[in-house]
Amino acid sequence: MTDQQRRVFGMHYTLFNQTGTELESSYSSEPLLFLEKSEQIIPGLENEVVKMKVGEKKKIQVSAAEAYGEVRADLVFVVKRNQLPEKAEFKIGDQFQTEQGHHSPVFVIKSIMGDDVTLDGNHPMAGMDLTFDIEVTMVRNATAEELSHGHAHGGDGHHHH
Repeated sequence: MTDQQRRVFGMHYTLFNQTGTELESSYSSEPLLFLEKSEQIIPGLENEVVKMKVGEKKKIQVSAAEAYGEVRADLVFVVKRNQLPEKAEFKIGDQFQTEQGHHSPVFVIKSIMGDDVTLDGNHPMAGMDLTFDIEVTMVRNATAEELSHGHAHGGDGHHHH
């Protein structure tokens, strides 16, 4: 597929976990836009959405491996409190990044025992099989600007950052 053929998709979605509990939905806001082949959405979802047409609705099941991956034990480790960013107090569930950047890993504090803090760098949905109810709202060719930036802009292709 050449860049000239890459498309931008708009979609509404509702996301459910394995037990059918709704985790999030886009229906209360603008549709989610993504540029195909840009890793903006999980692979198992993108592989199915790019086959859909405007107005089409579909339930898509995505395995953990094709979503946020399996839980990796090597991403859970213990550090000393003084190795964390300066902050007066930490609590279980706090999140932070060690580096700046869109793709920098996010760590969650899982436990605190004295000066030992257990961190988890797995995505919160790692290890979860997911189900998406999808409705495609738009499909169009990507603009040159979107291709050069590597992501979708507004529904009409204009930059809205």
